[in-house]
Amino acid sequence: MKKGAFIILFLVLQCNSTLLLAQTEPEEIKQETNQFQEFFYEALLQKGIENYDKAIKALEQCVKIQPNNATVYFELGKNYLAAKDYGNAYSSFEHATQIDPKNRWFWVGMYDVSYETSNYNQALIAINKLIPFDEKYKEDLTSLYMGTKQFDKALDLINELNATFGKSERRELYKMQILSEGKFQNVEESNLIAQIDKNPKDESNYIALINLYSKNNEAEKAFDITKKLAAAIPNSELAQVSLFKVYLDNNEAPKAINAMNISLASAKIDSKIKHRMLNEFLIFVDKNPQYSSDLERAIAYFDTDATVDVAKEIGKYYHSKKQWDKAITFYERSLKNGSTEDIETNLLLLQAYTEVKQFDLVAKKSMTMIETFPTQPQFYYYSGLANNQLQQYKKAAAILEMGLDYLVDDITLETNFNIQLGEAYNGLGDFKKKEMYFSKANQLLKQKKQ
Repeated sequence: MKKGAFIILFLVLQCNSTLLLAQTEPEEIKQETNQFQEFFYEALLQKGIENYDKAIKALEQCVKIQPNNATVYFELGKNYLAAKDYGNAYSSFEHATQIDPKNRWFWVGMYDVSYETSNYNQALIAINKLIPFDEKYKEDLTSLYMGTKQFDKALDLINELNATFGKSERRELYKMQILSEGKFQNVEESNLIAQIDKNPKDESNYIALINLYSKNNEAEKAFDITKKLAAAIPNSELAQVSLFKVYLDNNEAPKAINAMNISLASAKIDSKIKHRMLNEFLIFVDKNPQYSSDLERAIAYFDTDATVDVAKEIGKYYHSKKQWDKAITFYERSLKNGSTEDIETNLLLLQAYTEVKQFDLVAKKSMTMIETFPTQPQFYYYSGLANNQLQQYKKAAAILEMGLDYLVDDITLETNFNIQLGEAYNGLGDFKKKEMYFSKANQLLKQKKQ
């Protein structure tokens, strides 16, 4: 670039009328101006080839000639910043803003230094000066509030920006981080309620409030909001939660099932709400067994749910009602979909098999579990019981005696072990051992009653 072009560029940047002198200026002012232009040109040249030290020295000469020229301090700041001399860079930009506070780029320089040095408290000074130039700087202010842990101000600003410009992924992540601290949840609850009242057709605010209530285990409040959503936006997936309850209470099963299936398939609905819906439908099906196939289909939605083993919980429900065949169906489904080595589910399944006298299955399942968990005495007990029922007395006695070694402070289980050992030796014709084990069982029963 020619020297003349650099001088023209400087004249544009400077925005200072002292350079635009008439041809009739006194000779000393002309000379001073020429010197200034020479030094400024040299500074631009040296900066262009990354000789920041030489550029700074030239600019310092400019300062001596024109100590109140904001553009010179701005150029000094840029050179100091490029040389990573952050202290002098910040001071130079700050000096420029003191001379001309209406120039946006001088404040940008202060902000750049503060951000690069992670001095977020200092950056707040510059960013608040930049916002009047452009409101988009509020996005940066949000990040600075997060960086300085001013979460209350950040949350207020996030809500303001969401209402003005719509939600953004980054702001939503910030909000999740803030709301993980419970003390801010009341503020967010009030904000969401206000947003719903202001924009009743905006589904996102209902969803956010329902999720907030669900995370706090406030199921009734969550359900109340779904009812409000159903009234405002009847075709909303989330509204189906409320409609499901209404249809179920009115015994309109087909409509209730349709609403439930829409809800269970929706990614917008929290899993806790889905579990509650399924539990309500389970109770309904218990009184209306003709809809059992619909329950089966509903449970399929939870096969990949890692938070709750739905099939197992339904099995336990039927277990408590002594509906053993149904309990078995769901325990087997649970083991198929999840871990085949879940101890509790396997023990519940063994008990259910025992209740329906499927002793061959009890014998097979318990031996598999003994191989997997050789120190769990409950599996030895079920194996001994099943083999006694199958008249495999010798095998029963051997397994039960082996399992006794793993019993620790469980009088009930020890009593049952001794009863089964008595049965095994009775089957083997060893009446002396039979009496010994039955006698131990009676002693344990007396001990338990004390």
